[in-house]
Amino acid sequence: MRLFVSALRKLSRRLATYLTFGLLAGLLALIIVAVAASGGRGQNGNGPANPLAIVTFPGAFDLILSFILGLGGLFAVVYGAAIAGSEWTWGTLKTVVARGESRSRYVVATFAAIAVVAGVGLLVSFGIGVVAAALGATIAKVPLDGIGNADALGRLPEHFLRGWVAIVMEGSIGFAIATLARSQLAGIGAGIAFYFGESFASIFLPDVVKYLPFNLANAAVGSGGGFGGGGGGGGAAAASTPLSADLALLLVAAWLIGSIVVAAGFTERAEITG
Repeated sequence: MRLFVSALRKLSRRLATYLTFGLLAGLLALIIVAVAASGGRGQNGNGPANPLAIVTFPGAFDLILSFILGLGGLFAVVYGAAIAGSEWTWGTLKTVVARGESRSRYVVATFAAIAVVAGVGLLVSFGIGVVAAALGATIAKVPLDGIGNADALGRLPEHFLRGWVAIVMEGSIGFAIATLARSQLAGIGAGIAFYFGESFASIFLPDVVKYLPFNLANAAVGSGGGFGGGGGGGGAAAASTPLSADLALLLVAAWLIGSIVVAAGFTERAEITG
């Protein structure tokens, strides 16, 4: 618990924390307001292709969350890699080990703090998105009657939980890669390549790619690479037999646990110099 609290305090002061989630929330708000200001020009206003759906409640709740989970997956990979890589680049891990702390426990505590920060970032980004959607609805003269829809609000907790687990798993991929590379830049670069590489691989190997982390994250929350996209979501991968959301969530948990085990195991055996 002491290491976890220490890591949480450290992350609360990191520029990467505010920059990552600030950019995510800012992009979301900017896109929503821009769509609303355009008034859906060039569209007939009907059907799922209607861009004003993002400011039309209660459906806007799901679209906002889908956007956050789609683009947020990439941000989570970068954030996880940035935090893990800094432990090696800045020599923080060496200092901790010199104090006699357990390497594995320190890695797990650090990632647990990342998971908490990701959850807070998800909630804050969603709240900003809802406010922006309400403002956009006012600009586009879209009624706000559905914003208090009980059924939509009742589904949000489960969607949030699934989305949080998916985002944390995606962050664990970047965390593990940066740990293996022992570098922030290498971890971020490789994590981004993995994210987009999975999307391109879905064109050729949809039956394989659906078991990879970013496609599983989409399947676990039922987004299917919806508004805002996601690593590997949709496209040719949709031609394969889709996984159920519950099975995808179990596989997401497996990827999450496996990534942390790999990161902790590597750290336990690595030679720490510099």
